[in-house]
Amino acid sequence: MIRKANREDLKVIMKIIKETIVEMHSYNNYQWDENYPKEKDFAKDIEKGDLYVIEKEGELLGFACINREEPDEYKELNWSLDEDALVVHRMAVSGNRRQRGIGTELINFAHELALRNNIRYLKTDTYSLNIKMNGFFKKSGYKLIGEMSFLGKEKTFYCYEKVLEI
Repeated sequence: MIRKANREDLKVIMKIIKETIVEMHSYNNYQWDENYPKEKDFAKDIEKGDLYVIEKEGELLGFACINREEPDEYKELNWSLDEDALVVHRMAVSGNRRQRGIGTELINFAHELALRNNIRYLKTDTYSLNIKMNGFFKKSGYKLIGEMSFLGKEKTFYCYEKVLEI
């Protein structure tokens, strides 16, 4: 089941973040660290109603922030369409639950959410060194459209888009 996150979910979300940071750092991906993302980022997402969690048998397995907020850096890129888009941010799945389709369920939910809101366009980005998410977005049918400097990181972020069939 996918539902909107609530404040009671923050403890598990932060546990997943800590696991994810350790794994990312194990392959020299420093997209996330002790400075980002923080609990306050997720609290803000919850407050706005933009954070969704996936649960199975009462266990929170992953989450994604889905909204219309595009980083300013997106303005410099050559997107295919000039129309409203949903943007997927801060997505992660519990370390012991990866490779079981949880991420695919979350990204498919983003697609359904877009269509329910008469939006056919999705955007996202991830650090160029985040091999797993780059592969995931490509596998999910997203097209690489460019790269940007972001969050003061040394390497660039790859930006992706997907146009949905209505």
